[in-house]
Amino acid sequence: MKAELIHAGSENAQRRAVEVLRAGGLVAFPTDTVYGLGALPWDKDAVARLYQTKQRPSDRPIPLLLSDADQLGRVAVLPPRFKRLTTRFWPGGLTLVLFKTEIVPDVVSPGHTVAVRVPDLLLTRDLIREAGGVLAVTSANISGQLNSIIAQEVREQLGDRIDLILDGGPCRGGIPSTILDCTVSPPLLRRYGAVPAAALRAVIGPIREIRELEI
Repeated sequence: MKAELIHAGSENAQRRAVEVLRAGGLVAFPTDTVYGLGALPWDKDAVARLYQTKQRPSDRPIPLLLSDADQLGRVAVLPPRFKRLTTRFWPGGLTLVLFKTEIVPDVVSPGHTVAVRVPDLLLTRDLIREAGGVLAVTSANISGQLNSIIAQEVREQLGDRIDLILDGGPCRGGIPSTILDCTVSPPLLRRYGAVPAAALRAVIGPIREIRELEI
């Protein structure tokens, strides 16, 4: 069955998306970076389906998107020295890897850590807020394939595997978020993305980059 497609500006779009999520469904929607594919993180079956749908390796945890920075304490522990990162770059294209709280299911992140971000798109944050403040979200594409920047690209890759696509037009960013692991010292830049390494250093000082580990 093909995914339901609704324009994000439609009157009932957000309500319908929340209905699908609460019923255990998978919803694709635009973010400030690329289109994301989300499920309720507390619904273990929905998260397991998220892995299966994306053909995502089971050893790659699913990030959590938050409606607001105030939700962070529910799911992760932020050391005081990194508060400057959330103040400077949230909402925005920076994902932080932090130690998780007990509320985060192992199906979302099986280890002791979790990746978290507040997206810089009001439509996305409103949806997450209505769904409870936290969503398990990964890019809306088959693992290893190109990221989806428009709804049609989501439909081509995942249209017969998911339940709903919110068409919010092209994602203005088009670049995945930067991932910074704050559970190691110095912090490790695990993925290059929307926030440059130099901008991170300007806020918190020394960090390690992936290429430094490969030398």
